[in-house]
Amino acid sequence: MKITHGSITPLESCLLNVAATLERTLTISTLSAARSGEADDLTVRDAITLAQNAGMQVGFGAQKINAFDATLAPAILLLSDDRAVVYHGRSQSGDLLLFDPALGDGVGEISEGDFQEAYTGYALLFRRSHDDEVGTSDARHEGHWFWSALAVNRWSYFQVALAAAMANILGLTTSVFIMIVYDRVLPNEATESLLALTFGVCLALIFDFALKLLRAGFIDRAGQQADMFMGRSIFDQMLNIRMTARPGSVGEMASTIREFETLREFFTSATLVAVVDLPFIAVFILTIYLVGGPLALVPALAVPVVLLSGLAVQPMLSRLAENSFADGQSKQSVLVETATGLETIKTTAAGRKMRTRWENAIVRQSEHGARSRAITQFALNLTGLTQQAAQVLIVFYGVFLIADGQTSMGALVASVMLTGRALAPLGQLAQTLTRINHARSAFRNLDKLMQADNERPQGRSWVSRPEISGRIAFNNVYFTYPEQTDDTLKGVSFTIEPGEKVAILGQIGSGKSTIARLLLGLYQPRVGSVMLDGLDIRQIDPGELRHNVGSILQDIWLFSGSIRDNIASGMMRPHDSDVIRAGQVAGVEDFTAKHPLGYDQQIAERGEGLSGGQRQSVALARALIGRPPVLVLDEPTSAMDIKSEAETIKRLKSATQHTTMVIVTHRTSLLELVDRVIVIEDGKVGMDGPKGVLEQHVRNPGRHLNVAAS
Repeated sequence: MKITHGSITPLESCLLNVAATLERTLTISTLSAARSGEADDLTVRDAITLAQNAGMQVGFGAQKINAFDATLAPAILLLSDDRAVVYHGRSQSGDLLLFDPALGDGVGEISEGDFQEAYTGYALLFRRSHDDEVGTSDARHEGHWFWSALAVNRWSYFQVALAAAMANILGLTTSVFIMIVYDRVLPNEATESLLALTFGVCLALIFDFALKLLRAGFIDRAGQQADMFMGRSIFDQMLNIRMTARPGSVGEMASTIREFETLREFFTSATLVAVVDLPFIAVFILTIYLVGGPLALVPALAVPVVLLSGLAVQPMLSRLAENSFADGQSKQSVLVETATGLETIKTTAAGRKMRTRWENAIVRQSEHGARSRAITQFALNLTGLTQQAAQVLIVFYGVFLIADGQTSMGALVASVMLTGRALAPLGQLAQTLTRINHARSAFRNLDKLMQADNERPQGRSWVSRPEISGRIAFNNVYFTYPEQTDDTLKGVSFTIEPGEKVAILGQIGSGKSTIARLLLGLYQPRVGSVMLDGLDIRQIDPGELRHNVGSILQDIWLFSGSIRDNIASGMMRPHDSDVIRAGQVAGVEDFTAKHPLGYDQQIAERGEGLSGGQRQSVALARALIGRPPVLVLDEPTSAMDIKSEAETIKRLKSATQHTTMVIVTHRTSLLELVDRVIVIEDGKVGMDGPKGVLEQHVRNPGRHLNVAAS
């Protein structure tokens, strides 16, 4: 059983304590968003990432308890049974001063001897970052998402290079063995020397085999660690990307992220081995020169021919790789659109159009792929021809050198073998360069995604507001959606007091839903500010903001899984009572009570298996479960029947008496929930006043009113 401090684990509570000690802002919502443990808790790796993002330097490793002094405070000491405490120094008597979440908020004192038994020997050490830019939106990153992952595993890649060097050097033994046998053993019939040489070569081959296995293991280990680091960074960026920086379609984003597989394959496959082996071509040519003298001239001329031919086709392969990626994005976009909108495609007979788009994308990708394969195959065939020609020429040239007494038969045979070994990495050069092009294209596109604006830039400090009363203010807000020229909102200003219930009305496209999105921090105003309790919401951690602002947007999206999981998806370890309460208010129990699985009823992606009204009930329960002080509801009952809507309104009115509520709607039935109406006309506030203002608007539609809320 894990000891928790409130609703958070000891490690999370300790991290909050360290952040407060070092005057760095860290919120519970930020902790919740970073959790990746199997038990929905914070791992040590999560804690390190969070601390770095909050402007702290972090070190993790083994540390003896007697080594702790005042210079190492604060530090999180990891204890047995998943416990943790914060070290704050020592008392005058030498005892440890610790913050223990299990004992409350104060700092206690314990002797080193009593503490030793529970201490695991591992600790997290913290320091404030000295970057002057910490706390601003322009704080510099601790490291690049890709290069940092490789740098962390640089020792493993150094081991790969070392193993490759030793394996290539050991690979020389067979050629030298054959040369000695031809030149020394056979003429002198030295059988004992032959046995000794054979034993030595066999030993070298065994070591060569073992080194190749180790090399593959090093690559796999480094690749796996880099894969975990980069994969998480990419997914976190996708979760935190600003809506204005999001790619044009879901398919494009999915295709870009899928390119991570190309990048990962390059650094975890035999391609990397081929790249590592390339520099050792010079070693083999040098060895040929040492044993065969002028024979080294043949491979020395063959290598540039293969290299130049491989490099000559790279510009074409690079363009084809980019075109192929673009075509892949188009194909993925069509695939995602078809899969998610299959019902609409069937009912509107749009299958022919989608098939045409799909086939066009396939044709373009196939054409570019065929061209790329043709160029690669040409380079491969040229490399094979060069290899065979080099071996023929070295034999041809060697015969004359032997006749002239400049070399021996053994040296010629060894040189032939070494030439094959020297040119072997070049045999994969064309494929390697092709993969490098694809990996480079994948890197560029992923890097573009990773450099996009992020809601949680590293080093950014937030203002923590755990208690929110719910006062909302829009101050002269102008907003334009990306790739649009006209403002959607044009100087919108209004104030909503805590506990006030307000309806936002207006025609289609007037900007009603945009107000809801701005209030949730999904977009930011071009001019003006959106305030919550007198604070610009851009200063509040996005997770904490949305934890305090329950919402339903116009497009209801439910996840595959149980109804319980969907209702509790944004909560930190919710209790069953929270789920049931929210379900009762939202009307979820009206249909789960009739199902044998109840709240554990499984639904498919987007809520397949539920009616439109049932989906809205689940979404409403999801907005209500955390008892947020502010509710933003965009057409929350548009798919419900009249009876269900009336019952939902009645329960919602009773359950949200002290909640600030903003309802975006066209339905007059929802006005029962509100005391005030704001009418948006062409991106501006056309009317603002008590609910009765709507009746005046209906009687006098041409008259613009601006009545102060009572």
